[in-house]
Amino acid sequence: MSHGTDVPKTPGTTPGLSAGPGAPAKPSRAETVAGLRPRYQADLAHGTGRFFEPRRTDCPWCGSARLKRRLRTKDRYQNKPGRCLLDVCRDCRHVFQNPALNGDGLEFYYRDFYDGLGEKDLGNVFSGREKMYRRRAESLKPQADAPKTWLDVGTGHGHFPEVARTVFPGTRFDGLDFTDGVDLAERTGRIDHGIRGSFPELARERLAESYDVVSMFHYLEHSTDPRAELRAARRAVRPGGHVLIEVPDPECWFASLFGRFWLPWLQPQHLHFLPVANLRKELTSLGFTVVVEQHREPSDTVDLLGAVWLTVNAVAPPEDSPSLAEPPGRARRLLRCALLLAAVPALVAATALDRLLLKPLAGLGKVSNAYRVVARRD
Repeated sequence: MSHGTDVPKTPGTTPGLSAGPGAPAKPSRAETVAGLRPRYQADLAHGTGRFFEPRRTDCPWCGSARLKRRLRTKDRYQNKPGRCLLDVCRDCRHVFQNPALNGDGLEFYYRDFYDGLGEKDLGNVFSGREKMYRRRAESLKPQADAPKTWLDVGTGHGHFPEVARTVFPGTRFDGLDFTDGVDLAERTGRIDHGIRGSFPELARERLAESYDVVSMFHYLEHSTDPRAELRAARRAVRPGGHVLIEVPDPECWFASLFGRFWLPWLQPQHLHFLPVANLRKELTSLGFTVVVEQHREPSDTVDLLGAVWLTVNAVAPPEDSPSLAEPPGRARRLLRCALLLAAVPALVAATALDRLLLKPLAGLGKVSNAYRVVARRD
């Protein structure tokens, strides 16, 4: 689901570069996992509590002390140990991870998800979303002429800019991220210029009023301080320019219906979930005018499929992981295979219902699992 992240991730292998003649054979996944296991086990030797900040007693968005537990879950994607808790503010409805990951926790839980061990799988997911990326770019068309410069924050491997330049062929697309993926994006021509580092820090001087458009697609929810990221966007965009923001919608009905099996919760990586009213108010206070609010268009309607898949993972966790003390035995592997085969009809049915039933309804009520905002800097 994440388009990018604002925290350092462990650099992995660089995709897209084939080994030359005579190069040693690429290690198998089992060999790679075995090589990573000692570091993971050393990290886990003293438990997972050290990965979290102290629990907050007030809302990080409005300061209210009226908090309520929203969700208890765990890492259902990489199956790393640790308990994840989300609270909701009774006053402003902001949902946030509490206690939140600290720097060590962010590094631990992001490791091998976007880069390293998980780089190929996530790269395949992101590269197969051309229609979604095109619709994101086209959402700007009714609001402005073709921009000259565009900064995609949290660009990852640059898949969005690669597609967006087919909508705006004369635009210079830069990408910003923490990882070495942004260097790959520049080398492969997906972006014109790659920038590595913290957006709030870079926006203070280096990027000030440098762009006609700043986009943050599924980025704010990863941020430790969403307000700082929005202020950075205000500094980086020129007067009259636009920001495009897309985030999961915590007010989606499926968030309550499916609970811990709602895919966009993506714990423990997603730290903050902003109701659209809060985001609109914050943008207005920063001197923006919201010109577009969309719910149906950005909805990535995989709620049923995601719920079924996460349920399967809960019953029979995925394959070997370096966070496990030792590889799973034969019985567990056979159980996983049997459960996947048994779940095929449910996965097929969920996919059909997502596409045929839920997607057409995404613009009604709170069916959409995401929203998009386009705002102009006045």
